[in-house]
Amino acid sequence: MLSPSLSRRGSLALLALAGLLPAFMHAAVKLPHIFTDHMVLQRDVKIPVWGWADPGEKVSVKLGLSAPVETTAGKDGKWRVELPALAAGGGPLELNVTASNTLAVRDILVGEVWLCSGQSNMEWVVQNSLNSAQEIASANDPTIRHIKVPLVPKPVPQDDFNGSWQTASPATVGGFTAAGYFMARELQKHLKVPVGLINASWGGTRIEPWVPAAGFEGLERLRDIATLVKLKQPGNPQYRERVLKHAADLEAWTKAVPGALDSGNGVPPSPAFPGELTPFATHGDPTTLYNAMIHPYVGFPIRGAIWYQGESNHGEGTLYTEKMKALVGGWRKAWGLGDFPFYYVQIAPFQYGESPPDILPSFWEAQYAALSIPYTGIVPTTDIAELNDIHPKNKQEVGRRLAQQALKHTYGRKDVVASGPIVKSVQPEEGRLRVTFEHADGGLKSRNGQPLDWFEVIGEDTGYVKAQATIEGNTVVLAAPGVAKPTAVRFGWSKLAEPNLVNGAGWPAYPFQAGKVQWPDLLEKKLPETAGFQVLYDLDLAKLSNTLAYEVNNAGTLKGTVEKVAWLLELKEPSSPAKYCFVSVDAFTNDLKKLGVPTSASGAKFQIPVKNGVILSNVPGVPTGPAGDALNLEFWPDNYGPANTAAVPGASDAEYDTGDQISELVDGYGSMQVNHHGSNTTLIAINHWVVGPQADIGIGNSPGQTKDWTFTQNASGYLYKRLRVLVKMK
Repeated sequence: MLSPSLSRRGSLALLALAGLLPAFMHAAVKLPHIFTDHMVLQRDVKIPVWGWADPGEKVSVKLGLSAPVETTAGKDGKWRVELPALAAGGGPLELNVTASNTLAVRDILVGEVWLCSGQSNMEWVVQNSLNSAQEIASANDPTIRHIKVPLVPKPVPQDDFNGSWQTASPATVGGFTAAGYFMARELQKHLKVPVGLINASWGGTRIEPWVPAAGFEGLERLRDIATLVKLKQPGNPQYRERVLKHAADLEAWTKAVPGALDSGNGVPPSPAFPGELTPFATHGDPTTLYNAMIHPYVGFPIRGAIWYQGESNHGEGTLYTEKMKALVGGWRKAWGLGDFPFYYVQIAPFQYGESPPDILPSFWEAQYAALSIPYTGIVPTTDIAELNDIHPKNKQEVGRRLAQQALKHTYGRKDVVASGPIVKSVQPEEGRLRVTFEHADGGLKSRNGQPLDWFEVIGEDTGYVKAQATIEGNTVVLAAPGVAKPTAVRFGWSKLAEPNLVNGAGWPAYPFQAGKVQWPDLLEKKLPETAGFQVLYDLDLAKLSNTLAYEVNNAGTLKGTVEKVAWLLELKEPSSPAKYCFVSVDAFTNDLKKLGVPTSASGAKFQIPVKNGVILSNVPGVPTGPAGDALNLEFWPDNYGPANTAAVPGASDAEYDTGDQISELVDGYGSMQVNHHGSNTTLIAINHWVVGPQADIGIGNSPGQTKDWTFTQNASGYLYKRLRVLVKMK
């Protein structure tokens, strides 16, 4: 039998071998994986190097022939030094880090470093691109380097990832990001310096997981995401408070268990952990990909970032602009390098199933609007798409255009063209429109020699009509049969649009809509039914979101008692004249804030019949004239189901129609419907307004599976959508 001392020493040895006694062992100095053989360092900026060692241990860092820089690891074992800036060229260099051991990182070059991120079109590799065999065989440029970050989501920011740098060769380049590699190749050709690519991309991902927590802050339309992200952070006082309360509830439950068992009445379920505190875990959750795939090397100097993403967010229209602000602003704040360049790619035309034709143009508008972020640039792709493949294989042109953006705007090459024609102005002329373009470098032309396509014009009483387009200098003159006075134009306004207008450098024109879509104002026509009414609210439904902002809000100024209330919904689709529905009823509340969109803030929740209705509409199938007491309202911010629990006459228990069941979930789907149950007709419907362009809006019964427009997600299909709430006071 061993003595107690020998037994203890043997146990300690076993524990040490198992790595369980860090306090008794010297930890080897370590570097994060961004510092590995073949790396590229950003030229002309100070170079931070960091890592881990024993607390209090002296660390010496030396790069090439420069003098060593020394520091001491902190109490947490972390250390960091800053090395002098280096010019490109020379080398390769060796980085030596010495403490109780020495690390050597070899074959280091100094040049330009770009972060490449996004979803599958950025992750798309050279091996799957156009002419891949030829591209791989000719890839003998060891001054282009690439490091792929593993696909890992994490709920909190990470300090490292498992990866290593590779040099470009026929044996390796097939696995490089294609867009990034072809950009690097173009840059290397012009700049004659090494280029390093950090590839942090993951197919099928949305933008939100790539955004750091701080990126969501201060953006009103992203307030809900920011609140949820903040609440889940362990350092947040609210998180701590709620976790401690949950622990107290568990303790109280535990103490009560014996008594409950003795009572014979059974033990109640234990308190559940608060769901809103459950950490984000998947690659679809906000911040998780930033935490694991970006944060580990934040601070590593980069020249800028390129971004190819949006297919997974393509249905959300203008909201994407706000998320781009969150992404770019969040990354720039994290790096602390100022407004580094950020260039991104327009997602390409694609079928996207049964989605409406304008779903992509609305998204392209949002992508273009992100140019309001300083030092950003966009690469158009309408001329290199594959309509039946969401992954166009011509990544060479994508990379070349990204490089041209950088060459012109980052590296100051004034002779480089880095934009297609951009609409500058629209001027009505006699029976036609003249569209003037800027960035018409080398003149406007058709890339295939055919007449210009995908131009449409609209007049006051028409829908959009295909236009004949004629190039005159830097302008395009448009005319269309049946449109005597065109007032507005749209170009490339379809998810399948591959228009042929380009400039002399071959860059395609970016899709746009411009001019003024005009329509007659029904209130200005002095309709007899509107006599005596005043405008309470005026809402541009193109601005629907989780935070509504009325164009006109007279709730604080109108005085007296409400006698009558009316709603006027006006809609204009691309291919038809404007349609409308006006409905007035006797007052059912004197609370003015409950007569508009029934948000949770308004306190409105009505599933009631209303009296003395009058209907006026130009939509076929909608009853008009006096409606008596055959109308009912379904106003609430909650979820709802098809069951006719309110016993609305003529309504179905099986379909969404004039009678539905409220489900108690405030800030759920949301319904604002005025119905004519006498004919089982939905007169006015505005549902799910929190999603903006994916809201449900309609007049009359929907031709789809739900009569009341629920789940139609059709709001983006209207050129014009306006709701006015009117009141007659006494």
